[in-house]
Amino acid sequence: MSSLSTGEAVVSRSTALLVQRARQLARRRWRQLVWLQGGAKQCEALAVALWQAQAWHSPLWIDKDAPVQPALKASQATTRLGTEHQLVVVNAHDHAGGFNPDALGAIGGTLAAGGLLVLLTPNDWGQAPDPDYARIADYPLQWNDLTARYLARLAAQLKASEQIIRWVPGALPRLGRLNDTPPILEKPEDTDCITQDQAAAVRALVGLKRRRPLVITADRGRGKSAALGIACVRLLQQKTSQVIVTAPRLAAVEAVFERVVALCPDGNRITPERFRFTNGAELLFVAPDALGEHVTTGTLGGDGSYLMVDEAAALPPALLAQWLTAFPRLAFATTVHGYEGSGRGFALRFRHVLDAQTPNWKALTLDTPVRWQSADPLEATLNQLLLLNAPLPTDKEALSRPSASYEVPRDDLAQNEEALAPLFGLLVQSHYRTTPSDLRQLLDGPGMRLRVIGQQQRPQAVLVTREEGGFATDLADQVARGERRPQGHLMAQSLAAHSGCRDALTARWRRVVRIACHPGLRRQGLGGTLLRDDRQQAADQGVMLYGATFGADAGLLRFWRAEGFRTVRLGVTREPSSGEFAIMVASALNPAGEKVLDALHGRFIALLPNLLAFELAHLPSDVVSLLINELPEQPLTEVEWQDIDDVATAHRAPALARSSLQALAREASRWPLSAAGQSAHQQLAAWAFQNQPLADAPGVSVRVLREAVRTLWAQQLLPPAAQGR
Repeated sequence: MSSLSTGEAVVSRSTALLVQRARQLARRRWRQLVWLQGGAKQCEALAVALWQAQAWHSPLWIDKDAPVQPALKASQATTRLGTEHQLVVVNAHDHAGGFNPDALGAIGGTLAAGGLLVLLTPNDWGQAPDPDYARIADYPLQWNDLTARYLARLAAQLKASEQIIRWVPGALPRLGRLNDTPPILEKPEDTDCITQDQAAAVRALVGLKRRRPLVITADRGRGKSAALGIACVRLLQQKTSQVIVTAPRLAAVEAVFERVVALCPDGNRITPERFRFTNGAELLFVAPDALGEHVTTGTLGGDGSYLMVDEAAALPPALLAQWLTAFPRLAFATTVHGYEGSGRGFALRFRHVLDAQTPNWKALTLDTPVRWQSADPLEATLNQLLLLNAPLPTDKEALSRPSASYEVPRDDLAQNEEALAPLFGLLVQSHYRTTPSDLRQLLDGPGMRLRVIGQQQRPQAVLVTREEGGFATDLADQVARGERRPQGHLMAQSLAAHSGCRDALTARWRRVVRIACHPGLRRQGLGGTLLRDDRQQAADQGVMLYGATFGADAGLLRFWRAEGFRTVRLGVTREPSSGEFAIMVASALNPAGEKVLDALHGRFIALLPNLLAFELAHLPSDVVSLLINELPEQPLTEVEWQDIDDVATAHRAPALARSSLQALAREASRWPLSAAGQSAHQQLAAWAFQNQPLADAPGVSVRVLREAVRTLWAQQLLPPAAQGR
């Protein structure tokens, strides 16, 4: 037999073995990862042969220039969420664009039972970065200048794994044994549902009570979206004429509509966004931004309305809070581990809103897989590779006596899985949105540093920072003029571009990327300890400025103010990811940094009153009442006190004393206020600086304003000139 025919025979035998393995997996309702490692052309040819070996259900190739169709670029992988595939090929060779962690995480959740996920990599994978690192290569570095700790870790994990199929050109794949037997799945009485978990979710959704929202969390493949679809059918057949469903994108709720179509074949999917039942009832998808506008204008929401929110962790908290008020019956469903957003972070951030507005809300978790069976090899592999299920130390483990902070070298962390996993778990639970690529950024992002309190395997708090700035003078000038925008250096570039301050880019910065404390150790000063220790180290290393950026939240702003930071920028549009206005704060570490900080802060406070009156007219009032504290201190004059008295105790039109009331709001921000005083101050600040009405009716708004002024009046001893009036 010729060498060519021998090679063909090996390929034919290899694909036959993999097709047979797929059938074995289907009987167990499992899936598996195939690691195809070798030269780019050889790997691609083998993957094409497997593609053509049988009629796979909905195969998909992930590559920027795929040899077969259908195919997607890695950046488009999240558009397949909610769909199902039996074969997916992910090409991570350099010519295909390298390895995209988010693409693997997203597409892995779409593999149906009996499916194969084929990962193509070079022989030397992990020894050097690949072109996808260009997304994290800060100026002046190129992608091939970075370290490859992340890829080296992945390669080591795959080599040690017994749950994957190893395949190299010229040899038969090493299939391994499928040792475990899946447990017998207990069928629910509800024949439309596959698991007891799913049936319980459907019952809870159909039985939604007024002002008692339901929060459903589930990992991928637990039938969360299908449960929403089943519940929508029953609601629209029995209880209501319209159910609104929303999600970050229409594709994310395709599984909802598919289930509705399957259960109601006589109905009509009029458009991709609308399904009409035979009784005239409708299921309607409304995009989040459009839904927000409808709620504002009163065209959607109100008594009797239902809202189902899928992938809620990916949506701005401000929108979720708005819908919580507008829809008396609603459910939030979200994925625990995230490609759209982290369910753990969602629960942490949104719980206080639910507790305040709807204290009788209910939580429900789906644990049993629907798309595949328990002990699925692919799920275990992806969880390990991408740390999707990174453990959080238990309260008992973490609640030892806090120790001093120390810096963790990333070389050590990348080679110590027992230290890396709980540290990443701590970061995931503290942040609203965490994606698989964040782990790569942590290990290989340029200028990243980590500081920890607690034992290596039981971290109590962690601080992640990165170095910025240090640009040449001519480049800083070009950035400030809007002529250049080099990659990275988020805070330094933003300050230079928006304030025109060239020194913001020539200065050396250290920016806080993330700071996280164990939930059982919050409000014990660990975050402040990390910051103080790290700022001291940064100062010793010649860093001039230390900064942070975050969503405009009053609690966060109080924390940074207490640590001695000053506000240097406030975004004038809401961030798409959070729905909040971004705030930047900074502190100086040496005299040169102090000079730059004074200039940045001076520009900010000069702009603040006008921004509040126009672009930031909808900034939350509790944030406004904190920010105006940074305006220059200026004691109230006798004329201003007279104006305030006329508004508070007489009939002076507040608008004709606005400047004096602005002065009162500015100075009262420095007074020790009671809870009632703080509420009055927020009301006054919103009216005086943002022209926000304090009630729906103008007359009522004026009465509320006068009461707020009187409350503040009572909080402060009057100056001698005003006494006796």
